[in-house]
Amino acid sequence: MAAIKPITTYKGKIVPLFNDNIDTDQIIPKVHLKRISKSGFGPFAFDEWRYLPDGSDNPDFNPNKPQYKGASILITGDNFGCGSSREHAAWALKDYGFHIIIAGSFSDIFYMNCTKNAMLPIVLEKSAREHLAQYEEIEIDLPNQTVSSPDKRFHFEIDETWKNKLVNGLDDIAITLQYESLIEKYEKSL
Repeated sequence: MAAIKPITTYKGKIVPLFNDNIDTDQIIPKVHLKRISKSGFGPFAFDEWRYLPDGSDNPDFNPNKPQYKGASILITGDNFGCGSSREHAAWALKDYGFHIIIAGSFSDIFYMNCTKNAMLPIVLEKSAREHLAQYEEIEIDLPNQTVSSPDKRFHFEIDETWKNKLVNGLDDIAITLQYESLIEKYEKSL
């Protein structure tokens, strides 16, 4: 009973954005938090870096460069997603088209928000991230916890609970529904 698209193996195009301490306000500025649904935030992801004052694309911002168009894997610096706990940041990145984010570290709340929104956050050392950023595409194998370039493979750690949720496509509601009969039994006992 998958509620989200399962992630087992994933091959995608990368975009490097090696800034450290990218906070949730830089990912999605608060001025754009007026929606009540999870969708529609993609055009505002990295708004202040992505666009010039006249509203045109900033040609110096990596995700705007032609070689990175259509990237679904973001390779970034340390402490990604720090700042406020707004889930909108994960929604904006997902809506932008990212499925995997590889960083040196993540804010704990942002990490959790990624997994709840069917995005895989991966922690790798800087040397591994720099190596992977040399390639147009890389491959992730979540069951085996590896990230591979054409010539090298890196292992990453992930909590078994998050891994199980992502591999099996389970959100919190789907997990709760697995216990529906026990919940009903308990309710009848009251």
